[in-house]
Amino acid sequence: MSLNSSSAFRRAPALLPSSPSTSRAGAALLSPPSSTTDQWNAAIRDRLHAGLPAAAVSTFAAMLRAGARPDGYTLPLLNRAAASLPARRGEAELFGAAHSFGVRAGFAANIYFCNTLVDAYARHGMVGRARKLFDEMPTRDVVSWTSLVSAHAGVGDVREVSRLLSYMRMEGCEPSAVTLAVVLRACTAKEDVVGGGQLHCYAVKSGLSDNLLVLNSILTHLCRMPALDDAVALFEQSPRRDAISWNIMISEYSSEGNISKVAEMYQRMRREEVCPSCQTITTIVAAFAKRKCLREGEKLHSFAFRSGLNDAILVASFVDFYAKCNRLASSVQLFEEFSETGSCIWSSMNWGFIYCGQFIEVIHLFGRMLNSSSVPSVDMLQGLFISYRELGALRLGKATHGYMIRNNYDAQSENSALETSIIKLYASCGDLNLAQRCFDSIHQKDIVAWSSMIEAYAIHGYGVEALALFHRMLVEGVRPNGVTFLSLLSACSHSGLVSEAHELFDCMTRTFGITPELGHYTCMVDVLGRSGNLDDALQVISDMNVKPDGRIWGALLASCRTHSNSKLASYAAQKLMELEPGNVGYHVVFSNAQAGSNRWDEVESIRSSMVEMDLQKLPAWTCVSETVSP
Repeated sequence: MSLNSSSAFRRAPALLPSSPSTSRAGAALLSPPSSTTDQWNAAIRDRLHAGLPAAAVSTFAAMLRAGARPDGYTLPLLNRAAASLPARRGEAELFGAAHSFGVRAGFAANIYFCNTLVDAYARHGMVGRARKLFDEMPTRDVVSWTSLVSAHAGVGDVREVSRLLSYMRMEGCEPSAVTLAVVLRACTAKEDVVGGGQLHCYAVKSGLSDNLLVLNSILTHLCRMPALDDAVALFEQSPRRDAISWNIMISEYSSEGNISKVAEMYQRMRREEVCPSCQTITTIVAAFAKRKCLREGEKLHSFAFRSGLNDAILVASFVDFYAKCNRLASSVQLFEEFSETGSCIWSSMNWGFIYCGQFIEVIHLFGRMLNSSSVPSVDMLQGLFISYRELGALRLGKATHGYMIRNNYDAQSENSALETSIIKLYASCGDLNLAQRCFDSIHQKDIVAWSSMIEAYAIHGYGVEALALFHRMLVEGVRPNGVTFLSLLSACSHSGLVSEAHELFDCMTRTFGITPELGHYTCMVDVLGRSGNLDDALQVISDMNVKPDGRIWGALLASCRTHSNSKLASYAAQKLMELEPGNVGYHVVFSNAQAGSNRWDEVESIRSSMVEMDLQKLPAWTCVSETVSP
C-alpha cells in the first residue's frame, strides 16, 4: 500500500460531522500544502481532545492528500481515533487499513504504534487480532501486556486474563497500577473472590496498594462481592483517599439503604476537605429519595447550587427526588429551568409524573419533547407505554409503537424492557394477538419478557397456552424466577388446572430451589378453593412458612362462599377480622357466604355489626377515559 492509495482513508472525509464549523475546519486543513507533519499531528490531536474521533480520521486522510508523510506520532494518534469511534460495520476495514499502512510505512517495530493498535482492537472486541499483533511484536512493555489483558477482560475471559498475568511476570514485566485495576475489574465482573484476594495481596507486597487507582479498584471489588466490613477496614486504614474512594463507600451504603451511614460519610467527607463531586451528590440524593428525606435533600440541593454543581445528571436526580417526596411542583420548576441541558432531565420528569400518578402529563410531556430539539430515549418511551397501560390508551400506544418502528428504536434498544412494556400494554388492553407478535419479534428475550407474556395469557384465562409457553422457555434455556411461577399459578387458578398447579409448585421448590412467597401460596389457595378442595386449601395455609395476610384468608373466604361452606367461612372470617377489622369488603363476603347457607341470623348479626362500626361499602363505578392526544 502506498502512502496515498488507501481506499479506506480516501473515503474517510465522509466521517466528518456535517456541521458548518467542522466543514470549514476540514477545508482549512486541505488548503495549506506547506503544513509540516508536526502541524498535521497537532490538528489531529486537537480533534481527538475535542471528542471528534471521526474528524481526526478525516484530518489524517487530508494529510495524505496534501503529500505530508506521517511520523511515529501520527499513526498512534490515528489508532487512538479509531479506538474512540463508535462500533459500526466498517470498523474492521478501518483498523485493517491503519495496521497495513503502519507496516508499509515502516512502523511495525514501533512499540508505541503497536500498543495503540492493540488497544484499538481491544476496545472494539477484536481479541483475535489484538492477540495476533501482540505475538508479532518484537518488543513488548507493560502497556502492551495491559492492553492485551484488557482485551480478554473485556470479553469476560478471566481464565486467560490470569494466564496472561502469569506469563507477563515470567517475562520479567511486573504489572502496573493500570494492569491491576483492569484485572480487578474482571474479577469483580465474574465475582471471583479468590482472584480478587490474591490481587489484593500482590498489591500490598508490591507497594501498589497505596496507589489511588488500585485502592479504588480493590474497594469496588470488596463492595460488590459483598465484603463491606473488609472494604470499610481498608478505607479507614488507607493513608490516601480521593473523592472516588468516598463515592464508592457512599454508593455502597446507599445501595444497602443505610441512609444514616450515607449522611455520616458525606459529613466526614466535607470535614476532611474533600470536595464532593456531582457523582457524590447524585448518589446521596438518590438515597434520600428512597426514604423521602425531604429536609436533608433540600439542604443538599442548596449546597449543590452554592457550589455551582449543575450537571445534567445531577439536576435530573433532584427532579426525581422532589417527585418522590411528593413535591411535584418543585420537580416541574427544575425541569423548566434545565430542560434544554440533557435528555436525562426529560426522562426524570417523565418518571416523576408516573410516580405521582399524573399519566396524562406524561403524554403531554412526550408531545412537548417531539416539538423540541431533544430526542425521546428508550427509557422515556418505556414510561410512556406504562402510562398508556394505566389509561387504557390503546390507540395512542399503537401510534407511538409506529413512531418507534419508523425511527428504528428496535435496533437502538439494548434490552427487552421497552418491548416488554409494549407487550403489557397490548395484553392489558385486550389485544393478545398483538402482544404475541411483539413478543415473537424480540430477538433476545430475557426472563422479564417471558414472564410478561405468560402473565398476558394468565389474565385472559389461557392457562394451557401459558403452560406451553413456559415449556418453550425451558427448552430455550431460560431459567424461571419467582415472578414466572406466580404468573403460571395465576393462570392455573383462572383456568381450573389443579393438578398442573401442584406440579408447578413442586417444580418451583424442588427443581429450581425457589422459596415460595405469600403470593405463590395465595394462588395455590385460590386454585384449590375454586375447585372445591377447601380442606387442602386450609392445609396450605397451615403448612406455609410465612405469616398469612388478609389476601390469602380472603381467597379462602371467597371460595367458601362459592361452595357454601359456612363453617370454614366463619373461621376464615374470624382471621380476617383480626387482621383487617375495618375492611368492609370482607364483611360483605362473609355475610353473603352465610346467606348462601341460609344462616340468616348470622347475616343479620354481621350487618348489624357493620352498622355499629359505621362500615359502608362504596358502590362500584366505571370510568371511561377521554381520548388524549399527545
